[in-house]
Amino acid sequence: AVENVDEATAKATSLGGTTILAPFDVMDFGRMSIIKDPTGAQLCLWQPKLHTGAGVTDDPHAFCWYELNTNDPETAVNFYTNLFGWTTGGSPEYIELKQGDVTFGGIMKIKAEWGNVPPHWLSYIHAPNVEETTNKALTLGANIVVPPMEIPNTGKFSVIADPQGAVFALYQPKTVTA
Repeated sequence: AVENVDEATAKATSLGGTTILAPFDVMDFGRMSIIKDPTGAQLCLWQPKLHTGAGVTDDPHAFCWYELNTNDPETAVNFYTNLFGWTTGGSPEYIELKQGDVTFGGIMKIKAEWGNVPPHWLSYIHAPNVEETTNKALTLGANIVVPPMEIPNTGKFSVIADPQGAVFALYQPKTVTA
């Protein structure tokens, strides 16, 4: 979400991004554009009018994390921190993205063993049980890109392509016991 999509699109271009689709109105819901960052990952900018955007996050079955996979994390950090005012933390291997005090995503370098994967944003959906939800997606016609696996000290995830080819991830936070 941005305050002014026309200004944000122009700023993205001045920072090395590319405008894929110039700002346009989506009825009276909002105004949007589609841009590509300097590393090649695409995203939409949204200026809310009647529809503010996602109102539920981090709850089960809602979006909970956003990850940029890119060949050039340094260029991506420069672009997004200057465009949106985000700050970073974490490590060079996994750069965390923050807005204010809230960590909402990360940037990771694409690994050679992934094959020919282009730069992209990957959205994670909170799944109370990654294995069950992955198996259910499979029965509904999805393809499993990355089977359920552990993220040490963090939780579990999987990556799925829906029957139309849209790719997203599931995330199950590690259960903390007292």
